[in-house]
Amino acid sequence: MISLIVHLVLGIAVIAWIVRANPQIFARPAGGPTFSAMEIALYVIGVASIGLGYYFNHQFVAEYAVAGGNPFWGPGSWQQFIVLGYDNPAAASASQDYTIINVILLPLFTIWDGRRRGINRPWLFFVSSLFTSCAFAYAFYFAVVERQHRHQEAARGLSSIPA
Repeated sequence: MISLIVHLVLGIAVIAWIVRANPQIFARPAGGPTFSAMEIALYVIGVASIGLGYYFNHQFVAEYAVAGGNPFWGPGSWQQFIVLGYDNPAAASASQDYTIINVILLPLFTIWDGRRRGINRPWLFFVSSLFTSCAFAYAFYFAVVERQHRHQEAARGLSSIPA
């Protein structure tokens, strides 16, 4: 269970790092609500994915881990978690898809798109996925893009998409 707590703490730390690296984006947009409806929806989806992930990860650790076990290999470890993800063809199909999305597409997209948009340290969204969830990392990134868009609209004097 300690490994789950460590993941939680590291996840919060990486999220805080992203926010601190981008104060201009996380400032309240001028002339609008603190959060748009889209930002709220993305954050709710992202947080729900973390809750579900931690629920199932807790079940995995409670069922498989042994007292004094190693979190990297052996019963209840990351190594066993990965092996079980490929335990049958259905699980393997989902696991390979998730692995490609999380380990290749998420960093490729967020780094390329984030640099283009002027988001500082966009690679941290991938790092956050290692401690939160892939769905959270994408939802968080898309919420940041939405917020940045709202700042740009406010700077141009345009009305934002309805909150």
